[in-house]
Amino acid sequence: MTTLQFTYREAPEGGFLGYLNEYPDQWTQGETLDQLKEMLVSLYQDLVEGGIPGVRRVGVLEVV
Repeated sequence: MTTLQFTYREAPEGGFLGYLNEYPDQWTQGETLDQLKEMLVSLYQDLVEGGIPGVRRVGVLEVV
């Protein structure tokens, strides 16, 4: 099982918009929060399988 953080908000026209925090440029939407979560899982699967080219990621850099 993989645990992912996501950010979401209610859309002005209804429903929910969100993205996986590791992939902030890749937004998806759903009519309900549960549907948004399903879409985020599907998006994640596409991302890790290489189905979406040119994806930017967020990294962590430690400076000593």
